[in-house]
Amino acid sequence: MHFRIFETWRLLAAILVMAYHFLRFGSGDRLQYEISHVLERLLPLMDMFFMISGFLILLRYGDKLKDWPSYKSFIVRRLARFYPLYLVTLAFFVAVGVALNFGLVTSTVPARYDFSLLPQNILLLQAWGTTPQLSFNYVSWSLSAEWFCYLLLPVYVFVIRRGGVRGLALMAVVSVVLLEAVTQAGLIPFDSWLKADTWGAYRAFADFAIGGVVMMLARDSKLQLRSHSVAWGLFALSIAGMLMLWPSYLLVALLAIAMFFAAVVERNNPGGARYLAVLSPAGRVSFGIYLWHPVVETALLAVVWRHAVAPLGILSFYQFMIVPMMATVLVAIASDRYFEKPVSEWINRIFGWDRRAAKPQTEGAAA
Repeated sequence: MHFRIFETWRLLAAILVMAYHFLRFGSGDRLQYEISHVLERLLPLMDMFFMISGFLILLRYGDKLKDWPSYKSFIVRRLARFYPLYLVTLAFFVAVGVALNFGLVTSTVPARYDFSLLPQNILLLQAWGTTPQLSFNYVSWSLSAEWFCYLLLPVYVFVIRRGGVRGLALMAVVSVVLLEAVTQAGLIPFDSWLKADTWGAYRAFADFAIGGVVMMLARDSKLQLRSHSVAWGLFALSIAGMLMLWPSYLLVALLAIAMFFAAVVERNNPGGARYLAVLSPAGRVSFGIYLWHPVVETALLAVVWRHAVAPLGILSFYQFMIVPMMATVLVAIASDRYFEKPVSEWINRIFGWDRRAAKPQTEGAAA
């Protein structure tokens, strides 16, 4: 089924992350500092992003992953869906790095274009603890983290089939305990594993497991709750907790509970979320918004704003900021329709799966 509430929450998370990054190009006034400080407190939404991914991936593919052909089909379909866009955005920042090395452009973060880290970026290893800092398309660490979870999908499925929801919950707890231990030992160089990015693969692994637990509990729940206000109220409480700096584990628990009720009420009352359909064109491309916004940031803020608009003094930064935000959404929608979907369908046809067909063309290709 289509979970419009999850789609909207992911869109909200992508837009807030985009706004947080765009604000770095402001004039440095008190308002910029205060808004940035508020948005920084909302970064636990990244964990919700991973939890929702775990929920949806395990719901869709958990029962279909039975052997090597089905696993290969899953991996091919996932790569076909996200890697072409990822490669295009990576190529953009590689071009910026080349221009920087030739002295054609300048950057306030030249270390981001360290070509010794390019192999890790190409192979999507940059969130596995293989790089000392974020590089090139810096937000792509989260995609590297998701890729780690995709590759380990058989582990989740094995645990679910052997231990059910209790087994998966135990794996989530063990993962969190191990993450705490290695963080305290300094092996993960962050104050908290919930803030890790260059080591975000292991953070995502735990979040994926939590999302899977929520999925199984919601799928099997007998609750007949139909009011969508419950899910939104819990989500709002989670946001309030972030702003008030509640403990990280409490925030993760609140987000998980909000997801549970969102899934249950959408199952019982799917029509109740029809009002969110107006956001679907943007909601369906929240991943694209997330991955494209550093490209738009570079073009419209680092170049157009700093060198063309700001010197004229005709607009405030906050007025101009609307332009790159709207542009990012439009670019993501266009990219999805005219580039990502056609390329994805072409790749799947090459590997024997036509997304337009009613069933796979070759045995074991279902995903």
